[in-house]
Amino acid sequence: GFSEQDPEVIWHALIKCISEVSAKLNGKLVAVSLSSAMHSLICTDKNGTAITGMMTWADARSESIAIDLKNSALGEKLYRLTGTPIHSMSPLCKLIWLRENQKDLFENTKKFLSIKSYIWHKLFRQYQIDYSIASATGLFDIQKLCWSEEACQLAGVTADQLSALVNTNYMREDMDPIVAEQMGIPSNTPFIIGASDGCCANLGSHVIGPGIAALTIGTSGAVRVTGLTPIYDYNAMLFNYLLDEKTFVSGGAVNNGGIAVDWLLQKFLNKPQITANDYELLFKTIELVPAGSNGLLFLPYLYGERAPIWNAKSSGAFLNIRPGHGQEHFLRAGIEGICFALNDVLTRLEESSVKITQLNVSGGFITSTTWMQLMADITGKNLVVFQLEDASAIGAVRLAMRLLFPENKLPEKTYHNSTIISPDKKNHELYAKTFVIYKKTYSALKDSMNLLYDLN
Repeated sequence: GFSEQDPEVIWHALIKCISEVSAKLNGKLVAVSLSSAMHSLICTDKNGTAITGMMTWADARSESIAIDLKNSALGEKLYRLTGTPIHSMSPLCKLIWLRENQKDLFENTKKFLSIKSYIWHKLFRQYQIDYSIASATGLFDIQKLCWSEEACQLAGVTADQLSALVNTNYMREDMDPIVAEQMGIPSNTPFIIGASDGCCANLGSHVIGPGIAALTIGTSGAVRVTGLTPIYDYNAMLFNYLLDEKTFVSGGAVNNGGIAVDWLLQKFLNKPQITANDYELLFKTIELVPAGSNGLLFLPYLYGERAPIWNAKSSGAFLNIRPGHGQEHFLRAGIEGICFALNDVLTRLEESSVKITQLNVSGGFITSTTWMQLMADITGKNLVVFQLEDASAIGAVRLAMRLLFPENKLPEKTYHNSTIISPDKKNHELYAKTFVIYKKTYSALKDSMNLLYDLN
């Protein structure tokens, strides 16, 4: 279950990135605003130096802890209090695991930081965290906007060992001069702390009203809506994270997005080093196969799954294999399975909130019109592409612009030059019937998946 990255590599990449962007702007950099992945955890010493790698969202070492907590009354209470699903991805469960399994390390840690807090400390020598990243830790009270005493007590940490809380539009202009010199920018350059990647993506995708959801597929995938109140569903464990002090981004994330596509390319097309041409070949191949892949069905849980099944032991499975199925059918069924998994989250979100008629899409998958058409056909929704740029980065920019240029009202809905993909009615009717079977299939195979996982 180990999944870590070197935070210093990320830090040096940030320096390089800002330096290059500033050079392209000929020194006319107005501000920097940060979007960040969620659920990371880094142990640091008294100087803010990392003494561990960064545990990523995918780190599953605390899986058994999460399962026990999820099955308790306290688990549901903490879910409603913090908005964070009870899962090994959450820093809450990671902290419990560290305390129980690496006691000396845990006791010698001065601060427990996210990757953004780690970088923010390097920039300003201050330990601060925004409401958005904090709301994905499982330690933060999303209604009172403070660290939860109950969650911190369970984790075995104090608020002093965490970062000070600030809103997502919090700004500093007093960067460490040495770091500023490395980046080639003035030390008084405004830095806005920003939000999480998922919340920023909703803002960047213009997902701000009822009936509209953001759908993102990168390595993983997610479906999210924006509202003024949380949306709770403990069975599907929809998340509730903050974009700012009064705006909730609710939804569910899946593990198997682009990473499952890469598996298809590697295993079925023998492409160990994947290029853009390989993706093009894949989608040209599946265009030759009719909707439904001639009855072949794929459960895409290759890397376990988060929403809505929350089972790290779940696995990928092809069902209804017939002699007439060839490589191209497995490839199309694979892409369909990824889309079915996201539709599973989408339908649970609709059941708990309002009907969704439009999906504003972003992430790497929008470079394929074939994939987007397939997603439209399976969900039965219109897909809208506003821009090809990364929606999370655009959202971070919009947060900064709201703060720095409040007199310039930003357009919330700009359909000019957008791409709209509508579902094929006939294909959707077939997929709607298949989706019913898809949902039953996991329930039927769950016990076998768990037993096989334990056996191996």
